[in-house]
Amino acid sequence: MSEPLSPALYLIPVTLGDTPPEQVLPAHNADIIRGIRHFIVEEVRTARRFLKAVDRSIDIDALTFYPMGKHADTALFSRHLEPLRRGEPMGVISEAGCPAVADPGADLVAIAQREGLRVVPLVGPSSILLAVMASGFNGQSFAFHGYLPIDQSDRIKRLKQLESRAKAERQTQLFIETPYRNAKLFADICQACAPTTRLCVAAGLTTQQEFIRTLPLREWKKQGLPDLGKIPAIFLIY
Repeated sequence: MSEPLSPALYLIPVTLGDTPPEQVLPAHNADIIRGIRHFIVEEVRTARRFLKAVDRSIDIDALTFYPMGKHADTALFSRHLEPLRRGEPMGVISEAGCPAVADPGADLVAIAQREGLRVVPLVGPSSILLAVMASGFNGQSFAFHGYLPIDQSDRIKRLKQLESRAKAERQTQLFIETPYRNAKLFADICQACAPTTRLCVAAGLTTQQEFIRTLPLREWKKQGLPDLGKIPAIFLIY
């Protein structure tokens, strides 16, 4: 970049799989990344790999990384923002998709907002929005619920609640599961919900393994769910 980057907390979207960054991320994002030396990341190893995929000329060893993953101490999050308080730009990188959406980056953004620090969200792929776009369901009103309960009886109860909400409010309901449990979640949806309820399965979005299909549950029961293996998926009911 010709001019120094303005101090801000830049929320940097990541690809949803092995898709080349230039296919789903604006060139502007790469310009921003080149101007940042401090990154708060969900996983250091994958963040380094992502930055190299964006621009192989980036000197990774000259950068400083601050972890915010599962085992990070959230009490340190405020301390991570010290470079920004000194007037240096910082970047936030999630494992996949958009930072601060179903992601610990939200806690960092909350701190920055409380202190009046500038926050800049960058354009990039969001599996939630992509799934809504491709589902054919209501895009005016939708809710993302993250992971449903692991216990089957609790999950069946929760699915029935979401189905009732979808019907009463005409609101699209979205949720996810750990990839290896996709088939089990699908089976529970088929058990819990009515045959006329529509289900969209959106897996591997923007990748070569992309699979998106919307059918009434009675049709899903006939066809079954393809073997998605370890492909991340979003499930939507309406």
